[in-house]
Amino acid sequence: MKLNEMREKSIEELKEEVLNQKKELFSLRMKHNKMNQLENPAKIKETKRTIAQLKTIIRQKEMV
Repeated sequence: MKLNEMREKSIEELKEEVLNQKKELFSLRMKHNKMNQLENPAKIKETKRTIAQLKTIIRQKEMV
């Protein structure tokens, strides 16, 4: 999801997306740590970055 798409969404939609991303991050970590089946370890970093971007946009919208 691109930043422009994130900014167009409502706060509730963004919070829901944060939850989805956290679930995905958990799943990726389990695959990486326990089963070592993660094909792309960089996906963990990308997911963490997406969560941070979503939280930043939520905070910006709350302050306005």
